[in-house]
Amino acid sequence: MGVSVPGEVTKEGQPAPPIRSFVDALRSALAPVTGALRPLEVDTRLLGMVAALAVIWIAFDIISGGTFLSARNLWNLSVQSASIGIMATGMVLIIVSRNIDLSVGSMLGFLGYSMAMLQAVWIPQSLGLGFEQPFTWIVTLLVGIVLGAAIGGLQGFIVAFGGVPSFIVTLGGLLIWRGLIFRYAQGQTIAPLDTTFQMLGGGTVGTRVGALGEWPSWALGAVICVAIVLLQVAARRRRRRYGFPVRPMWAEVLVGTVTCGVVLGTVWVANSYPLPPNVAEQVAAARGIPVPPGGIPTGVAFPVVIMLVVTLVVTFLATRRRFGRYVYAIGGNPDAAALAGINVRRTIMLTFALMGSLAAVSAAVQTARLDAAVTNLGVQNELDVISAAVIGGTSFAGGIGTVPGAILGAVVMQSLRSGMVLLLVDSPTQDIVVGIVLVAAVGLDTLFRRRVS
Repeated sequence: MGVSVPGEVTKEGQPAPPIRSFVDALRSALAPVTGALRPLEVDTRLLGMVAALAVIWIAFDIISGGTFLSARNLWNLSVQSASIGIMATGMVLIIVSRNIDLSVGSMLGFLGYSMAMLQAVWIPQSLGLGFEQPFTWIVTLLVGIVLGAAIGGLQGFIVAFGGVPSFIVTLGGLLIWRGLIFRYAQGQTIAPLDTTFQMLGGGTVGTRVGALGEWPSWALGAVICVAIVLLQVAARRRRRRYGFPVRPMWAEVLVGTVTCGVVLGTVWVANSYPLPPNVAEQVAAARGIPVPPGGIPTGVAFPVVIMLVVTLVVTFLATRRRFGRYVYAIGGNPDAAALAGINVRRTIMLTFALMGSLAAVSAAVQTARLDAAVTNLGVQNELDVISAAVIGGTSFAGGIGTVPGAILGAVVMQSLRSGMVLLLVDSPTQDIVVGIVLVAAVGLDTLFRRRVS
């Protein structure tokens, strides 16, 4: 019999189990903190994730002797998190609608292979247009996104209009899209890729760098900060116009200051990572300048910029458009949504189509970073994507989940893997740790929600 909170019993009249008592004790201990944060109207679960991420970073940095929090590792961590984060934004809407997509990893591999074939074989050889055409990377990316939307839409059509459970449809897709890779060229590696296309992965080719550089990165940070302030002002005016309560002014200033501080701090870290010496010499020679003493700052990588754009677009769709409201309504109660006049089947199909297009964007980032398409591209990515969404607060019960939470979940997942790689932890052990973290996150979230209800 476990220790329980005095006076608390279960439905059967037995003392509460230890895990529930632990949750109650934790909630009681955090009550003063949550009470102090209530005027800020900040999601306390996201704050908890931020705190957990800080603990993970500090612990790995201490154990690794200061390597984890170096500018180089954090820059690589941002690039590695981008691909999972891009797909996790779409997975949020999939899970919110009470569905699941197990095929995103295989779909990523198939789309990445298709885009590699397009720019390395079909355009230059089959069409006789040659390599390194200025339009190649644009055509490749557009074809990949359209193909991804078609594949995702097909799976969504079978789920929505065919009545087949999404688990089964996407499990079949996991096998089908992975198998079709070998039908292209017997699974051979396709390389090299278009030079401009490679920049999408954040790599370097000669004097071309897949990052913004120093001053464009600062400009991006300034634009984001201005946008944050404008959004706060607009939200405050909208609340007043409809008679809703608003946050105290000190809370608005604090939230805006902290958020902008995080943005500018991220830019500072990206600019603190210099280009490799040989690349810096080539870039400096092309610009006709000497290499500065501290090197040439790399800046924010293109994959991170792509992830930011995707996050803004999906967040806008989820919170400001009818499509997003319909998805959350369907996840909350499908029958009530249908009775309210929502086209449930069409909305679910579009959700899967969006997931397919995001898998194509992620495939472009991964293939560009590798400068090749390989048969194991995207293997186990579906697990990382689902884990990122769930750790970020998305509920399998449907109707609950946020895009920023999924991005934070992706960073948490990648931080765990990156830290264990630095500590030379083998891959099976990494999977064990990630699995434990996933189960613990879902279990604690379930218990917290039960106690609230």
